[in-house]
Amino acid sequence: MNFEELYHTHKTLVFNLSLQYVQNIEDAEEITQDVFVSIHQSLHQFNNNSSVKTWIYRITINKSLDFIKAKQRKKRFSYLTSLFFEDSNDLKHDSPTFNHPGVQLEQKEATETIFKHINELVDNQKTALILSKIEGKTHAEIAEIMGLSYKAVESLVQRAKSNLSKKLNTNEGNKK
Repeated sequence: MNFEELYHTHKTLVFNLSLQYVQNIEDAEEITQDVFVSIHQSLHQFNNNSSVKTWIYRITINKSLDFIKAKQRKKRFSYLTSLFFEDSNDLKHDSPTFNHPGVQLEQKEATETIFKHINELVDNQKTALILSKIEGKTHAEIAEIMGLSYKAVESLVQRAKSNLSKKLNTNEGNKK
């Protein structure tokens, strides 16, 4: 298995999947780079228990979730620091941005709202929903990628859809 070949074959998949998690091109590029560094470092450990594509999906999902958690920790630290130190306005506060290609301007606000609520789902529901509804994977493929049973994936997707629906309906109720 040649690293360069893996990179050229899977770079778009990794970028697009990470973009579904972070909705920001620069962040997705950073995650993509991290994924391929990990792949390069652990390529000799790949044991063919699953397909290479499934292995790359798992790494991408884990790196995306780790990236989001690190960014949230950084925001919390920055906020807490601002409460205790007057000079803390030098610290950058990352305001949420939605920078996703392919989303037309008139759809941007609705899409921002949907992704905001998707990002509030617990990690396994978020992953199952992204793989199912955005990546178009079957439940069997998702089960293999996530290392879960078919029934567990069905349940996660249903709970994710239900929770997302509740969040969107609550959001609509607040606008009225």
